[in-house]
Amino acid sequence: MADGKAEHGALDRIVAAARRASEEREQGYREQALRIYPWVCGRCGREFTRVNLRELTVHHRDHDHDNNPPDGSNWELLCVYCHDNEHTRHADKVRGYTSATEAPRASSATHQPFADLAARLKGGQ
Repeated sequence: MADGKAEHGALDRIVAAARRASEEREQGYREQALRIYPWVCGRCGREFTRVNLRELTVHHRDHDHDNNPPDGSNWELLCVYCHDNEHTRHADKVRGYTSATEAPRASSATHQPFADLAARLKGGQ
């Protein structure tokens, strides 16, 4: 049992170290990008101030978060909504969909819970 706890603790430390390294790397390029570029979403044009700056993200154009050239040529600032949209489009492209119409859609709901409501109300049930 002690060996399992030790192994589990070691894995926890490895995961924590990887997360810290990722956060440090992100802070580095985020701060650089915010110094280089105006605080405007590159897609929708929404402007940001210090009050809502947390909603402005750094997008890697080539989707490689380790490609962080000091000139910022692989970055663009996107609001959280446009950033999410960009990653969804990229994921669809990776899966082989060329347009939104080709991507699988969630099926429509078929259950109609109020289908007989009018009849029940009339019948007094």
